[in-house]
Amino acid sequence: MIGTLLCFAVTLLFAILGTVITAKLQGVHPDMRIAYRYIALPVAAVAGTIIFALSLLMEIRHYRQTKALAAIERLS
Repeated sequence: MIGTLLCFAVTLLFAILGTVITAKLQGVHPDMRIAYRYIALPVAAVAGTIIFALSLLMEIRHYRQTKALAAIERLS
């Protein structure tokens, strides 16, 4: 959860900076909705999915390792 929020915050910061710079170069008012809706939110969703999958894989690996070590300990 914290990784997703951190990714969202960092992406939002750079998206806002990019939106402001682009609007300044074009001479229009910056539309901050673009930074939230089309940049930061999708990136955070993808990052959250990846972080969740990696956490799940690490937990499964840890569970199997603990189970194997417990079995070895019982045998000795």
